[in-house]
Amino acid sequence: MKLSQTGLGTVKLNHIDEMYPGQSILLQTGQLVQYGAGLFGYNTIPLLVRRKIEQIIVDTLNKYGCIEVLLPTLQPDTIWKNSGRYNHYVEEGTMLITESNKGTFCLAPTGEEAMLEFAREKLKSYKNLPVTYYQIGEKFRNEIRTRGYLLRGKSFPMLDAYSFDQDEEAMIKSYENVRNAFIEIFEKIGLKVIPIVADNGAMGGKKSEEFMLISNQGEDRILYNEKTGRGLNTEILEKDNYQEYLKVEYGIEDISDFKEMRTMELGHIFQLGTRYSEMMNGKFTNQEGKETLYYMGCYGIGVSRTVAALYEQCLIKDEKWGPCGFSLPEEVAPYVIQIIPKMDKEEKVRQANELYEKLKKEGIGVILDDRENISIGSKMKDCKVLGTPYMVVLGDKAIEDHIEIESTRTGKKEMLTKQELSKRFQ
Repeated sequence: MKLSQTGLGTVKLNHIDEMYPGQSILLQTGQLVQYGAGLFGYNTIPLLVRRKIEQIIVDTLNKYGCIEVLLPTLQPDTIWKNSGRYNHYVEEGTMLITESNKGTFCLAPTGEEAMLEFAREKLKSYKNLPVTYYQIGEKFRNEIRTRGYLLRGKSFPMLDAYSFDQDEEAMIKSYENVRNAFIEIFEKIGLKVIPIVADNGAMGGKKSEEFMLISNQGEDRILYNEKTGRGLNTEILEKDNYQEYLKVEYGIEDISDFKEMRTMELGHIFQLGTRYSEMMNGKFTNQEGKETLYYMGCYGIGVSRTVAALYEQCLIKDEKWGPCGFSLPEEVAPYVIQIIPKMDKEEKVRQANELYEKLKKEGIGVILDDRENISIGSKMKDCKVLGTPYMVVLGDKAIEDHIEIESTRTGKKEMLTKQELSKRFQ
């Protein structure tokens, strides 16, 4: 990508939001555009980061045997009335609806109803089970209290998956399978999450876990044992029988060594049992030829929330000015190298274009900052604003046969040949 084609100019950062500095920088630099409370548009680099995260999710869930589908986000009100949740969602104002001469339609806040409708016609026999369907699509919730920019929006991309099994034992196996996939997904993204004991809340079911990122920007408070790696949401303590529940369902007998921490929820998984299949008459024919209710699991990752968390975690700070940009992990950075030539030197421009074309041809994500009348110092600041992990500066001190790359996170510099550079990032 050539920066001259993006319309990006240098931006001076002012009055950065102290609570959410990463997303504040994205907004000030035009990488996110806010259309209203909880409604955002993505510029190219955050969009590509989001797509990288989505691809990690897809590749990992496919590896664990899950099946990708895509359901409509605009749905007839009848499927919500069939489950009995229509009045609840409308009365509390969560679900956005539209009335027309063709009927009333809902913008889906979640996917249990639509997925059960989808599965019912396909999973008619025990021979079709087990199966876990998943999708990545837009969800809509009329959040009264939007906060944290992408962390709590009215419209947001979400991974939601649903497992269908014959009995409780098989449901638990599917649950553990997706749980392991989620742990791997967050490891690949570069976010250290903790699966913790959670309250099922309005979702119902027997057991659930939240995937929490330790962060002062989070809305949740958890109790966490650093030695065992076990954690639980403090909401669990509001249960009358919480001690018995923790012991029976999670094997936790003593929480005296657990410390309170502030966290951000990025994912949530549930063992639903037969709750939704009972509501919507979701049945299959078992080995004895009898109709039996599906045992279901439900699994979700907030994609936009994960994007926001990643940017906040990858924030870099200038000793004098404070937050000044990002250094994205190489695994999710759409561009890993940014070439910054001195544009008034013809030879440096030539070298920059040759290196740019070479890296691009080899499939290495590269940005060429070919904007004119901007100082190298300003371009180096913009490299950090865009989150590129490494920069190559071709100034007066650059050597023809060797290229100096600098980590935007650590400032560490390395001198490499073009061949060594290609090998390093291929």
